[in-house]
Amino acid sequence: MSAHTELPQVDTEPAAGSCCGGSCHTDAAPAAEGAVTTVYQVKGMTCGHCEGAVAGEISEIEGVSSVKAVAASGQVTVVSAAALDEEAVRAAVDEAGYELVGRA
Repeated sequence: MSAHTELPQVDTEPAAGSCCGGSCHTDAAPAAEGAVTTVYQVKGMTCGHCEGAVAGEISEIEGVSSVKAVAASGQVTVVSAAALDEEAVRAAVDEAGYELVGRA
């Protein structure tokens, strides 16, 4: 006689209302033709929540089409329709609670 044990399903998608709303669980989309890709160095990110907070704030800047933040390297890759004003990026990173060092 063999026993059959069913393992619970594991949901890898973030729950509704999770700390980052899932923004830190996706890769940045490929740049559209004519888009500008800029990599910034951000100080203070340590986890997925940090990545989501930074990506969420930067994604609200007009013209931004995708953002990918990586806590391990401190790099944030931003794809936008045109070059962004660095002060707008600095303000967004500040709002998230981190420090923009500059372009990587």
